Amino acid sequence: MNLTLSAAPTTLVLGAGELGSNVLAALAVQRDQGRIASLSVLLRPTADTDPEEHHSTQARLQALGVQRVEADLATASEAELAAIFSGYTQVICCTGFVGGSGTQRRITAAVLRAGVAHYIPWQFGVDYDVVGRGSGQAVWDEQLDVRTMLRGQRDVQWTIVSTGMFTSFVPLPAFGLVDLQQGLVRALGDWDYRLTVTTPEDIGQLTARIAADWRAFADQVVHVAGDTFSYRTLADTLERVLGRPLRRELWPLAQLRADAQAHPHDGMRQYRVAFARADGVAWPKADTFNAREGIATTGLEDWLRTHLPALA
Repeated sequence: MNLTLSAAPTTLVLGAGELGSNVLAALAVQRDQGRIASLSVLLRPTADTDPEEHHSTQARLQALGVQRVEADLATASEAELAAIFSGYTQVICCTGFVGGSGTQRRITAAVLRAGVAHYIPWQFGVDYDVVGRGSGQAVWDEQLDVRTMLRGQRDVQWTIVSTGMFTSFVPLPAFGLVDLQQGLVRALGDWDYRLTVTTPEDIGQLTARIAADWRAFADQVVHVAGDTFSYRTLADTLERVLGRPLRRELWPLAQLRADAQAHPHDGMRQYRVAFARADGVAWPKADTFNAREGIATTGLEDWLRTHLPALA
């Protein structure tokens, strides 16, 4: 599809989960300001959706003025997806591996086959270029495959938005960094290793800004951040917010690897290994798109003060 330099994009968002909903809400603002021509979302067919969930989602979409398109990303072929994507100038993927391994390669192949003007892939996470292959996360290797596909062609321009992990993941009990009941905070690998985190709300706002002005970010990896901090700073911040001391426990990399090998089907244990590293999972907030543009984002301490009472 051809897009004149003066035209605002017709945008299709894939998925309306936690991330997709925030991206859609922020894009609707850009559309109302004339920077996005039209806004649609691709969701599973109504027949495959819980009726209550469908009505709730439909009400939100109608309130935003978002058009609904239906297809099952888990089962639709590359050709079927390409036929849908070809009706838009911009596609933003806000859904992960719904169809298992190969999902993101198939979606990317469909985007390239459709020849859309601009694509923002599902890469809202770590810096996969720095992490490289063999991290222990097979889906991270697939994310590198997607980057190779995009960089190996010139017809479709793309922008990758690196966000770090969702801020809400930090105190998630299953992840193991924070155990409020035991009064315990842990570090993965080293107390000075760092994490970059961003809330879905901030990711939505920043992605919408990038999508509306996509030519300025064509064929680039754009780093954003709500906050970047070391595990040591995480512990200090938790103590300050809670107003009490916490026990601190280091999980060395060797221990994490042994634990993951002993439980090969436990994805969370594999995840801990992947984040126990000095590079690729964090970057200075001062160097991010939002910092350069003076866009406020939610830092760790503010997020904890708002959400910890509900978690404690």
